[in-house]
Amino acid sequence: MIVIFDSNVLLSASILRGSIPGICWERSQKTETILFSQKTFDEFSSRFLRPKFDKYLTLESRLEFILEIQTFVKIIPVFHTVTICRDPDDDLYLELALSGKADCIITGDADLLVLHPFENIPIITPKEFLDSISKR
Repeated sequence: MIVIFDSNVLLSASILRGSIPGICWERSQKTETILFSQKTFDEFSSRFLRPKFDKYLTLESRLEFILEIQTFVKIIPVFHTVTICRDPDDDLYLELALSGKADCIITGDADLLVLHPFENIPIITPKEFLDSISKR
C-alpha cells in the first residue's frame, strides 16, 4: 500500500510515540510504501526544527527522527498541480498523492479530510488507517 502522512500526523508521531499517530507511523514503516515529495519533506523538517518543539524533544532527537524518515520513505517528483484545498498549503499532499498514485493520505487536518475521497484516493485519520490495516 502506498501512503502519505501529513506533517501534523508526523509531528504527533514523533512527540508521542505510543499515540495513535505514533503507532500508525511505526506500523507503516514495516508494511507500507511511504511517499514524500521534496516539498513535503522540507515542510516537515523545517517545522519540526522550530524552537517551539524544544519543550517536547531535544534538537538531537528531532534530527534523529528526520533521519529516520529519510530511511523509510520514498521521495518522488511531483508532476501534478492542485488548487482545491481550503488551505493552499495542503494542496502539496494532494499533488503528491496524484503523482505517486497513493492509496491514501493519512491526516487529522479538517481541510484535507473534508475532501475525502480526492480523485478516488481516501483521505483518512490515523485511527481509520490503523483500523483498515488490522482488517488485512
